[in-house]
Amino acid sequence: MPTQAVISESKSRMRKGVDVLQDDLKSFRGGRATPALVEHLKVEYYGSPTPLKSLATISAPEVDMLVIKPFDPAALRDIEKAIKSSDLSIAPLVEGKFIRLNIPPLSEERRKQIVQQAKQAGEQAKVSIRNVRRDAIKTLEKMQKDKEITEDDLQGGKKQIDEVTKEYTDKVDELVTLKSNEIMES
Repeated sequence: MPTQAVISESKSRMRKGVDVLQDDLKSFRGGRATPALVEHLKVEYYGSPTPLKSLATISAPEVDMLVIKPFDPAALRDIEKAIKSSDLSIAPLVEGKFIRLNIPPLSEERRKQIVQQAKQAGEQAKVSIRNVRRDAIKTLEKMQKDKEITEDDLQGGKKQIDEVTKEYTDKVDELVTLKSNEIMES
C-alpha cells in the first residue's frame, strides 16, 4: 500500500527531528558538568574547524568540573582558544597536558534564560515535524489526484499522519519539560 510508504518515511523524518533536539538539549547546561556541554565546540585545528570530541577525551570527574585531555598535546592552545571564544562564559585552566573547566553554579535568572532557549529549540523541532506532516499530506493528495490511491486511502493516510505528528510533538514537549525541570532543580 503506497500510503504506508509515505507514513513510514514521515515517521523516519520526524524521528530525526526529535533526535536532533535531543542532541541540542544535551548541550544546554544544567547544574551538572557533562561532556556534552563542550563536545560540539569547533576547534581550529591545523586550519580546519574540528569538533572538540574528535580532538580530546572529555570527562567529568566531579559534578562541577570538566577535564579535557587532548590526544595531541599541540592542540592544547587551540582548544583553550576555542573555549575562550565560545559563549560558555567559562575560563579554561591549562594544567600541564590537560584543561580543567570549573563549572560555576547557575543563577536563577540564567536558569530561566536557558529554559527559554530549550523551549525555543523544542518549538523549532515542532516546526520541522509540522513541515514533514505538510509534505506528507501534499504527497498523499497528489497520489490521490493521480489516481494512485483512493479517497478513502487519502483520508486514512491523513488521519495516520496526524496521529504520528501528535506522537512526535508530544515527545518534543516531554523532552523539553524534562530538560527544563533538570535545569531549574539543579
